[in-house]
Amino acid sequence: MKMVGALLALYREAAGYTQRSLGEVFVISEQQIASIEQGRRPLKPDLAEKLDEFLDTKGALSAALRHMPEVDLVPLWAEEYLDREREAITISVYDSLAVPGQLQTEAYARAVFRSRVPVYDEDEIEQLVAKRLERQEIFHRKVPPTTSFVIWEAALRDHLGGLDVYVEQVRKLREYADVPGIALQILPLGRTSHAGLDGPFVLLETPEHQRLAYTESQRGSQLIGDLDEVGILTQKYAMLRTQALNTEDTRDLLDRLLGEQ
Repeated sequence: MKMVGALLALYREAAGYTQRSLGEVFVISEQQIASIEQGRRPLKPDLAEKLDEFLDTKGALSAALRHMPEVDLVPLWAEEYLDREREAITISVYDSLAVPGQLQTEAYARAVFRSRVPVYDEDEIEQLVAKRLERQEIFHRKVPPTTSFVIWEAALRDHLGGLDVYVEQVRKLREYADVPGIALQILPLGRTSHAGLDGPFVLLETPEHQRLAYTESQRGSQLIGDLDEVGILTQKYAMLRTQALNTEDTRDLLDRLLGEQ
Protein backbone atom coordinates (compact mmCIF):
# COMPACT_ATOMS: atom_id res chain seq x y z
CA MET A 1 0.00 0.00 0.00
CA LYS A 2 2.91 2.35 0.66
CA MET A 3 4.08 2.03 -2.95
CA VAL A 4 0.64 2.93 -4.29
CA GLY A 5 0.40 5.81 -1.82
CA ALA A 6 3.81 7.15 -2.87
CA LEU A 7 2.73 7.05 -6.51
CA LEU A 8 -0.41 9.02 -5.72
CA ALA A 9 1.64 11.66 -3.88
CA LEU A 10 4.03 11.91 -6.84
CA TYR A 11 1.27 12.37 -9.42
CA ARG A 12 -0.68 14.74 -7.20
CA GLU A 13 2.30 17.04 -6.68
CA ALA A 14 3.20 16.89 -10.39
CA ALA A 15 -0.34 18.05 -11.21
CA GLY A 16 -0.06 20.95 -8.75
CA TYR A 17 -2.58 19.79 -6.16
CA THR A 18 -2.35 19.75 -2.38
CA GLN A 19 -3.91 16.95 -0.38
CA ARG A 20 -6.73 19.30 0.57
CA SER A 21 -7.44 20.56 -2.96
CA LEU A 22 -7.40 17.04 -4.41
CA GLY A 23 -9.73 15.85 -1.67
CA GLU A 24 -12.13 18.69 -2.46
CA VAL A 25 -12.36 17.52 -6.07
CA PHE A 26 -13.49 14.04 -4.98
CA VAL A 27 -15.42 15.18 -1.88
CA ILE A 28 -13.17 13.30 0.52
CA SER A 29 -11.18 14.66 3.44
CA GLU A 30 -7.60 15.86 3.35
CA GLN A 31 -6.95 13.34 6.12
CA GLN A 32 -8.14 10.48 3.92
CA ILE A 33 -5.82 11.52 1.07
CA ALA A 34 -2.94 11.72 3.57
CA SER A 35 -3.76 8.27 4.95
CA ILE A 36 -3.71 6.75 1.46
CA GLU A 37 -0.42 8.42 0.57
CA GLN A 38 1.17 7.24 3.82
CA GLY A 39 0.02 3.66 3.21
CA ARG A 40 -2.30 3.58 6.21
CA ARG A 41 -5.49 3.33 4.17
CA PRO A 42 -5.99 1.32 0.96
CA LEU A 43 -6.72 3.06 -2.32
CA LYS A 44 -9.96 1.53 -3.55
CA PRO A 45 -10.10 0.46 -7.23
CA ASP A 46 -12.97 2.81 -8.16
CA LEU A 47 -11.17 5.83 -6.69
CA ALA A 48 -7.92 4.75 -8.36
CA GLU A 49 -9.64 4.81 -11.76
CA LYS A 50 -11.04 8.29 -11.14
CA LEU A 51 -7.65 9.58 -9.98
CA ASP A 52 -5.93 8.05 -13.01
CA GLU A 53 -8.31 9.92 -15.29
CA PHE A 54 -8.17 13.20 -13.38
CA LEU A 55 -4.40 13.25 -12.92
CA ASP A 56 -3.72 11.82 -16.40
CA THR A 57 -1.54 9.00 -15.07
CA LYS A 58 -2.21 6.65 -18.04
CA GLY A 59 -3.72 4.10 -15.65
CA ALA A 60 -0.63 3.84 -13.43
CA LEU A 61 -2.47 3.82 -10.09
CA SER A 62 -4.95 1.15 -11.16
CA ALA A 63 -2.14 -0.99 -12.58
CA ALA A 64 -0.08 -0.64 -9.38
CA LEU A 65 -3.11 -1.61 -7.33
CA ARG A 66 -3.77 -4.72 -9.43
CA HIS A 67 -0.16 -5.88 -9.11
CA MET A 68 0.37 -4.94 -5.47
CA PRO A 69 2.13 -7.80 -3.63
CA GLU A 70 -0.19 -9.59 -1.23
CA VAL A 71 2.05 -9.23 1.80
CA ASP A 72 -0.63 -8.09 4.21
CA LEU A 73 -2.53 -10.78 6.07
CA VAL A 74 -5.42 -8.39 6.68
CA PRO A 75 -7.55 -8.47 3.52
CA LEU A 76 -7.85 -5.27 1.51
CA TRP A 77 -11.59 -5.18 2.16
CA ALA A 78 -10.96 -4.97 5.93
CA GLU A 79 -8.18 -2.38 5.88
CA GLU A 80 -10.45 0.64 5.52
CA TYR A 81 -12.59 -0.45 8.45
CA LEU A 82 -9.53 -0.90 10.68
CA ASP A 83 -8.35 2.57 9.70
CA ARG A 84 -11.74 4.06 10.61
CA GLU A 85 -11.78 2.11 13.87
CA ARG A 86 -8.42 3.59 14.91
CA GLU A 87 -9.81 7.11 14.41
CA ALA A 88 -13.35 6.61 15.71
CA ILE A 89 -14.71 8.66 18.60
CA THR A 90 -17.54 6.19 19.33
CA ILE A 91 -17.68 2.46 18.64
CA SER A 92 -20.67 0.16 19.18
CA VAL A 93 -20.22 -3.58 18.62
CA TYR A 94 -22.67 -6.47 18.56
CA ASP A 95 -21.16 -9.94 18.31
CA SER A 96 -22.82 -13.32 18.53
CA LEU A 97 -20.01 -15.57 17.25
CA ALA A 98 -17.04 -14.78 19.48
CA VAL A 99 -15.72 -12.22 21.93
CA PRO A 100 -15.16 -8.99 19.94
CA GLY A 101 -11.59 -8.60 18.74
CA GLN A 102 -11.10 -5.39 20.72
CA LEU A 103 -11.64 -7.36 23.94
CA GLN A 104 -9.81 -10.62 23.20
CA THR A 105 -6.88 -11.93 25.20
CA GLU A 106 -3.80 -13.05 23.32
CA ALA A 107 -4.53 -16.72 23.97
CA TYR A 108 -8.19 -16.40 22.95
CA ALA A 109 -7.25 -14.59 19.73
CA ARG A 110 -4.76 -17.36 18.97
CA ALA A 111 -7.49 -19.97 19.52
CA VAL A 112 -9.82 -18.08 17.16
CA PHE A 113 -7.24 -18.04 14.36
CA ARG A 114 -6.33 -21.69 14.95
CA SER A 115 -9.99 -22.58 14.40
CA ARG A 116 -9.87 -21.21 10.86
CA VAL A 117 -10.53 -23.56 7.92
CA PRO A 118 -8.36 -23.87 5.86
CA VAL A 119 -5.76 -23.59 8.60
CA TYR A 120 -3.16 -20.84 8.92
CA ASP A 121 0.44 -21.80 9.57
CA GLU A 122 1.91 -20.81 12.93
CA ASP A 123 3.80 -17.79 11.57
CA GLU A 124 0.59 -16.40 10.03
CA ILE A 125 -1.28 -17.00 13.28
CA GLU A 126 1.28 -15.09 15.32
CA GLN A 127 1.18 -12.15 12.90
CA LEU A 128 -2.61 -12.07 12.99
CA VAL A 129 -2.65 -12.22 16.79
CA ALA A 130 -0.23 -9.29 16.93
CA LYS A 131 -2.44 -7.25 14.58
CA ARG A 132 -5.51 -8.04 16.66
CA LEU A 133 -3.85 -6.96 19.89
CA GLU A 134 -2.74 -3.72 18.21
CA ARG A 135 -6.41 -2.84 17.81
CA GLN A 136 -6.72 -2.60 21.58
CA GLU A 137 -4.40 0.40 21.61
CA ILE A 138 -7.48 2.57 21.01
CA PHE A 139 -8.31 2.16 24.71
CA HIS A 140 -4.95 3.73 25.61
CA ARG A 141 -5.36 6.88 23.52
CA LYS A 142 -5.21 10.17 25.39
CA VAL A 143 -8.93 10.49 24.64
CA PRO A 144 -10.19 6.94 24.04
CA PRO A 145 -13.39 6.33 22.10
CA THR A 146 -16.66 5.86 23.91
CA THR A 147 -17.35 2.17 23.35
CA SER A 148 -20.32 -0.12 23.81
CA PHE A 149 -20.38 -3.90 23.41
CA VAL A 150 -23.32 -6.28 23.32
CA ILE A 151 -22.22 -9.92 23.30
CA TRP A 152 -24.61 -12.85 22.96
CA GLU A 153 -24.13 -15.21 25.88
CA ALA A 154 -23.73 -18.15 23.50
CA ALA A 155 -20.36 -16.71 22.41
CA LEU A 156 -19.20 -16.86 26.03
CA ARG A 157 -20.24 -20.47 26.52
CA ASP A 158 -17.70 -21.84 24.02
CA HIS A 159 -14.35 -22.82 25.53
CA LEU A 160 -12.14 -21.87 22.59
CA GLY A 161 -8.57 -22.89 23.36
CA GLY A 162 -9.55 -24.84 26.48
CA LEU A 163 -10.64 -24.06 30.01
CA ASP A 164 -7.64 -21.94 31.00
CA VAL A 165 -8.05 -19.71 27.94
CA TYR A 166 -11.77 -19.41 28.64
CA VAL A 167 -11.27 -18.38 32.26
CA GLU A 168 -8.64 -15.82 31.32
CA GLN A 169 -10.94 -14.35 28.69
CA VAL A 170 -13.94 -14.08 31.00
CA ARG A 171 -11.72 -12.51 33.65
CA LYS A 172 -10.53 -9.91 31.12
CA LEU A 173 -14.14 -9.13 30.18
CA ARG A 174 -14.88 -8.65 33.87
CA GLU A 175 -12.00 -6.16 34.09
CA TYR A 176 -13.24 -4.25 31.04
CA ALA A 177 -16.71 -4.12 32.58
CA ASP A 178 -15.31 -1.75 35.23
CA VAL A 179 -13.44 0.55 32.84
CA PRO A 180 -14.99 4.06 32.53
CA GLY A 181 -16.13 4.78 28.99
CA ILE A 182 -16.75 1.11 28.16
CA ALA A 183 -20.29 -0.26 28.41
CA LEU A 184 -20.31 -4.06 28.33
CA GLN A 185 -23.63 -5.91 28.14
CA ILE A 186 -24.43 -9.59 27.66
CA LEU A 187 -27.51 -10.65 25.71
CA PRO A 188 -28.66 -13.68 27.73
CA LEU A 189 -29.77 -17.03 26.41
CA GLY A 190 -33.45 -17.91 26.62
CA ARG A 191 -34.88 -14.68 25.24
CA THR A 192 -38.21 -14.78 23.40
CA SER A 193 -37.14 -11.97 21.03
CA HIS A 194 -33.77 -11.13 19.53
CA ALA A 195 -32.89 -8.10 17.37
CA GLY A 196 -29.52 -9.48 16.28
CA LEU A 197 -30.48 -12.62 14.37
CA ASP A 198 -28.99 -11.28 11.12
CA GLY A 199 -25.53 -11.43 12.62
CA PRO A 200 -22.77 -9.25 14.08
CA PHE A 201 -22.17 -5.62 13.10
CA VAL A 202 -20.31 -2.50 14.21
CA LEU A 203 -21.33 1.16 14.34
CA LEU A 204 -18.70 3.91 14.19
CA GLU A 205 -18.66 7.68 14.51
CA THR A 206 -15.68 9.41 12.90
CA PRO A 207 -13.96 12.58 14.19
CA GLU A 208 -15.95 14.44 11.49
CA HIS A 209 -19.14 12.99 13.06
CA GLN A 210 -19.84 10.79 10.06
CA ARG A 211 -21.77 7.69 11.09
CA LEU A 212 -20.75 4.39 9.51
CA ALA A 213 -21.62 0.73 9.91
CA TYR A 214 -19.58 -2.37 9.20
CA THR A 215 -20.66 -5.95 8.57
CA GLU A 216 -18.51 -8.97 7.84
CA SER A 217 -19.28 -12.34 6.28
CA GLN A 218 -17.37 -15.49 5.38
CA ARG A 219 -15.77 -14.04 2.24
CA GLY A 220 -15.88 -10.30 2.56
CA SER A 221 -17.17 -7.27 4.35
CA GLN A 222 -19.01 -4.03 3.81
CA LEU A 223 -18.34 -0.56 5.19
CA ILE A 224 -21.71 1.19 5.02
CA GLY A 225 -22.16 4.93 4.71
CA ASP A 226 -25.74 5.05 3.45
CA LEU A 227 -27.75 6.94 6.07
CA ASP A 228 -30.82 4.71 5.79
CA GLU A 229 -28.80 1.50 6.18
CA VAL A 230 -26.82 2.91 9.09
CA GLY A 231 -30.09 4.06 10.64
CA ILE A 232 -31.56 0.56 10.48
CA LEU A 233 -28.55 -0.96 12.21
CA THR A 234 -28.61 1.84 14.79
CA GLN A 235 -32.21 0.91 15.58
CA LYS A 236 -31.23 -2.74 15.90
CA TYR A 237 -28.41 -1.87 18.28
CA ALA A 238 -30.71 0.25 20.42
CA MET A 239 -33.14 -2.68 20.63
CA LEU A 240 -30.32 -5.10 21.48
CA ARG A 241 -29.24 -2.90 24.37
CA THR A 242 -32.76 -3.03 25.81
CA GLN A 243 -32.89 -6.82 25.39
CA ALA A 244 -29.44 -7.35 26.95
CA LEU A 245 -28.61 -7.36 30.63
CA ASN A 246 -27.71 -3.93 31.98
CA THR A 247 -24.07 -3.29 32.88
CA GLU A 248 -24.51 -4.18 36.56
CA ASP A 249 -26.28 -7.46 35.81
CA THR A 250 -23.63 -8.21 33.18
CA ARG A 251 -20.93 -7.89 35.83
CA ASP A 252 -22.90 -10.26 38.06
CA LEU A 253 -23.19 -12.82 35.24
CA LEU A 254 -19.46 -12.64 34.53
CA ASP A 255 -18.79 -13.20 38.23
CA ARG A 256 -21.06 -16.26 38.16
CA LEU A 257 -19.30 -17.64 35.07
CA LEU A 258 -15.96 -17.26 36.83
CA GLY A 259 -17.37 -18.88 39.96
CA GLU A 260 -18.52 -21.93 38.01
CA GLN A 261 -14.93 -22.82 37.08
